[in-house]
Amino acid sequence: MAKTDKAGKDPSYGEASARLEEILHRIEEGQVDIDELSGLVREAANLVTLCREKIHAAEVQVRTITEQLERGAPTADPGGEDTASEPPF
Repeated sequence: MAKTDKAGKDPSYGEASARLEEILHRIEEGQVDIDELSGLVREAANLVTLCREKIHAAEVQVRTITEQLERGAPTADPGGEDTASEPPF
């Protein structure tokens, strides 16, 4: 998987995306030694996988919330709190 931060958790989508941009820029500019290239490509592949997983998870959450709203059912935030009584804005 992708490199984890100091706390041992996966980077956020933004962090992973920024790291991918950095890797891509270094490769495109020829700033990568051949001995380092395979490691960077492996890291980039792991970051792409992580980003895809995060996008999929967000899609599932949005789909679930919108389906609940369409049914008129209360929605719960990721912390488990009921948000049905909160205004929609």
